[in-house]
Amino acid sequence: MVESLIAWLIVGAIAGWLAGLLVKGFGFGLVGNIVVGIVGAVIAGYLLPRLGIGLGVGMVAAIINAVIGAVVLLVIIGLIRRAT
Repeated sequence: MVESLIAWLIVGAIAGWLAGLLVKGFGFGLVGNIVVGIVGAVIAGYLLPRLGIGLGVGMVAAIINAVIGAVVLLVIIGLIRRAT
């Protein structure tokens, strides 16, 4: 239980950091990036299988999935910020 929570936090932190690098100007600091990474992992976990995309299993695949979801989330947040 605790190990899986730590794994989620690590994956979220890495994914949020990488997504912040890929989508310039939309970083949210360490805690914000962890949240964006975790939410991105949830988004990717929902979207990618429905699109027929499977990247495998394991920590690296989880990070790649989370990065994809986090980038999508950051782009959506960026579009909303520009619209307001």
